[in-house]
Amino acid sequence: MAKSTDDASLAAIERHGNVVGLLSQADDVFSDTVALRRELHRWPEIGNHLPTTREQVLSALEGLPLDITLHESTSGIVATLTGDKPGDTVLLRGDMDALPMPEDTDIDFSSANENRMHACGHDMHTSMLVASAKILSARKSDITGRVMFMFQPGEEGYGGAVFMLNEGMLDATPLSNGQASPITGAFAMHMTPNIPAGMVGIRPGPTMASSDTLTITITGKGGHASAPHQALDPVPVACEIVQALQTLVTRRIDVFDPGVITVTNIHAGTAYNVIPETVEIKGTMRAISERTREKIHEGIQRVADGIAAAHEMTATVDLVRGYPVTVNDDNFAAFAHDVGCAVMGDKNVISMPHPVMGAEDFSYVLHKLPGAMMFVGATPDGANPATAAPNHSNRAIFNEEGMRKGSAMYAAVALRHLGVRLS
Repeated sequence: MAKSTDDASLAAIERHGNVVGLLSQADDVFSDTVALRRELHRWPEIGNHLPTTREQVLSALEGLPLDITLHESTSGIVATLTGDKPGDTVLLRGDMDALPMPEDTDIDFSSANENRMHACGHDMHTSMLVASAKILSARKSDITGRVMFMFQPGEEGYGGAVFMLNEGMLDATPLSNGQASPITGAFAMHMTPNIPAGMVGIRPGPTMASSDTLTITITGKGGHASAPHQALDPVPVACEIVQALQTLVTRRIDVFDPGVITVTNIHAGTAYNVIPETVEIKGTMRAISERTREKIHEGIQRVADGIAAAHEMTATVDLVRGYPVTVNDDNFAAFAHDVGCAVMGDKNVISMPHPVMGAEDFSYVLHKLPGAMMFVGATPDGANPATAAPNHSNRAIFNEEGMRKGSAMYAAVALRHLGVRLS
């Protein structure tokens, strides 16, 4: 278990006052940051209910001048730092949940929970957010307004952000002097082994895709495999639909406003000599605009219905909407880019040319607040960023050195957004 920063550490942090100082502050708490990250990594939890993770985070925050709100519908935590002067509020988010998958790495602190792994860097996001809370707590007297630290469960498909929003996380809370403190910006970071350690990437506008699921059930007429003419065989029809969905993407979707349809599961039949009555197709759909998202939904329905009808069968299509497109506010992205240059150095900040087709439920926060998500490099030592095991791989390894600048970056964005000079 990582210990809270003691008084001596906080005093050391207070000596620093500029960007170099923020990096030094991150260094002062780095051993605690690494220790917390390794504990979280060793004991990963999935979904919206993360009791062990919540206790680890609360222990790490103990002793800091924070107002803690424990969410009831999930293990979400909101810790708020109120500066000595009134002003706006900035939200910093770190997600806490792991993935339901095995870990096949040889690191000393690999998962001790079977089929649970922090393969997406959330253990690092959480630890960096705790580190930034320590850094900023030492600067309380400089802060005009508030910093809200959002520790979120359930990012990996469970919609944890929605539960926290529905519990009123963004409701303005009056300060002790009665003045309002509106939330005027939101910021998150995401670690990736596929950007060099010490570098960050950001882009304005659509940054991560929407994520929806599809289930298509083709219903024909079962029969003997030796006499297909006496049946209505749904298997070749399902194959035709799968192929047609790929043509839908390449011929009906604008290449400059892309979408993805991936079929990941086809289930049919029980015996080698029986034509089944039904085939079930499952998969995912991704888009970086609502326009393309709608075209994909309409196209899947049309293709499935048309091909099934051509073979005298029926298709039942179930499309379930997941996370919306993650859209970085143009101005906030430019602001975060500038802050990144100040913290990392100009040569270490990448303007990402394309969105990532993965999805994020930070998108729900960005639909309500101007803000941005930035990607932080964590390529393991000696590895090639282009070929390193990516997020969600059972062999993913993250370079912990990325947490130094990541912690400083969280703090720098908050301070600059609230008008505090960094030099």
